[in-house]
Amino acid sequence: MLAPQVPQTASNEGVIEAAKAALGASVLDVKDHVGEVTLTVARDAVVEVCRTLRDTPGLEYQQLMEIAGVDYPERAERFEVNYHLLSLTQNRRVRVKVLTDEVTPVPSITSLWPVAGWLEREVFDLYGVTFAGNADLRRILTDYGFEGFPLRKDFPLTGHTEMRYSEAEKRVVYEPVSLPQDFRTFDFLTPWEGPEYRLPGDEKAEPQAAGAASPAPASGEAPKVVAAPAKDAGKREPPYAGDNEERARKGAKEADAEASKSNEAKAQSEVSKPSDTPDPKPKGGANRRRPGGGTA
Repeated sequence: MLAPQVPQTASNEGVIEAAKAALGASVLDVKDHVGEVTLTVARDAVVEVCRTLRDTPGLEYQQLMEIAGVDYPERAERFEVNYHLLSLTQNRRVRVKVLTDEVTPVPSITSLWPVAGWLEREVFDLYGVTFAGNADLRRILTDYGFEGFPLRKDFPLTGHTEMRYSEAEKRVVYEPVSLPQDFRTFDFLTPWEGPEYRLPGDEKAEPQAAGAASPAPASGEAPKVVAAPAKDAGKREPPYAGDNEERARKGAKEADAEASKSNEAKAQSEVSKPSDTPDPKPKGGANRRRPGGGTA
């Protein structure tokens, strides 16, 4: 059974002003898009920013929901680290964003929310972003010895190594990627576009000009002339419907008369009907011979 009313997120009215007043120069940019507030803050100040958003009355973003990474290779600081916070008392959400590159670490917020240790490990595993102060920064989703960071835009589709089980060694082994078939490029014409070549002898190779005469038949072949059918050839006189109507009325009267008879009359009429079944032949005839001779 569905809930009678879906809970709604509270309005973000006044959140941006309150956040700017509380965070000061740490805020680099603010956006309010489709009801979501995003605060871009200085990387080195992210711990203090999150603490202020959590402990300031009126803001009260007590819960860390997620840490997500985004890769923009064309930027100097190609990675975005996004912290999604939830206020349980105000029923509001906010996104805190910091920027970094491949070598500059981001301060860990595990001192504020211990659960951030798991989330920071995911970002490190998939993007290679390091977090200073995380006591257990190691891979969490990929396999041991995995090479590269799979959610970076420059990570190859094949990966750097492949893993298989070796029957000879009775264990899992890592090998360089070996593709028996190259990637298909799918760079070809569709059937609707048609090929650019022309088949030899194809009469449709050269399109016929508008208004040109039909091509002449092959030599020695007389053109076939098909006579047009007469206009009234396919028309036939419809049968007279009166005969069918008369037979239908007669049959209906006979059916009504048969239905009105009593059961005894029906049985009597069945008995009085002549039978078409031939009389059975007697088993013994007058001229039947006896085994000893003579007739019966």
